[in-house]
Amino acid sequence: MGMKQSDTVFIAGHRGMVGSAIERRLRESGYGRIVTRTHQQLDLTRQADVASWFRTQHIDCVILAAARVGGISANNTYRAEFIYQNLMIQSNVIHSAFECGVKKLLFLGSSCIYPRDCPQPMREEYLLTGPLEHTNEPYAMAKLAGLKMCQAYNDQYGTRYVSVMPTNLYGTNDNFDLSSSHVLPAMIRKVHEAKVSGASAVELWGSGRPLREFLHVDDLADACLRVLEQDPVYSVINVGSGKEISIRGLAELVCSVLDYSGELVFDDSKPDGTPRKLLDIQRVQSLGWRPTIALREGVASTHQWYVRYVHEAA
Repeated sequence: MGMKQSDTVFIAGHRGMVGSAIERRLRESGYGRIVTRTHQQLDLTRQADVASWFRTQHIDCVILAAARVGGISANNTYRAEFIYQNLMIQSNVIHSAFECGVKKLLFLGSSCIYPRDCPQPMREEYLLTGPLEHTNEPYAMAKLAGLKMCQAYNDQYGTRYVSVMPTNLYGTNDNFDLSSSHVLPAMIRKVHEAKVSGASAVELWGSGRPLREFLHVDDLADACLRVLEQDPVYSVINVGSGKEISIRGLAELVCSVLDYSGELVFDDSKPDGTPRKLLDIQRVQSLGWRPTIALREGVASTHQWYVRYVHEAA
């Protein structure tokens, strides 16, 4: 039984890039009973608080988009925080949802939970077939545990908990903090600041050779809605664009969109991360979903959002 517009939906992590995109998409689609809580109102790492809060609600569906996330540097630096906070958030929310009779739950995973040297494109059945990338292993282990927890609750209790694994996301409400952001928002900020300051060059981490797949967060939100409404037989579903670009190619695209003509300098003493990460998206395509936002168009709109809400506000 798929999600209905009359359902009460709890979005955990509604202020983040993914949660806010899903909330916008649900409201556009006529879902009026959406429940949210800020971190100040409800700390999802506190088991007793989460359990008692769920008991006061009548929730039909949970979208678990709350997580501690970051790029290579943040993942590698805050290894203990990434594993602890993510394990606690997802365990508390998934178990409390089950205890309160929630039948439908969507857990947001990540493409970085695949083995480091995974066959390409990465099919859902390749999970746990090899070692993880060291730099984000604590985060990936937590997400794998969440995915397996959803499957275990389905197996034992007959719930319909689905894990969606997006590729690299970007868009509205992205994080542009250079110490903790992902590659694309960091690139947009660096190139924008270089253009504004008149700098002749932009320095970027790594060799520029790794291949990455990017998806606008609004396309992900649309995929999540389809998964919830259609109630597919799969408990794990990749969501990506099906297209890849090198980090150098991405940097050149950002420079082109922002009309920056300076030099790109790659510091190959810095880590590259996984050499290639392309998702196999046949499962989500079988639901009738296709991405609609091209990378150039998405980079342009994300840059406009950055200028308006981040750069000018600074």
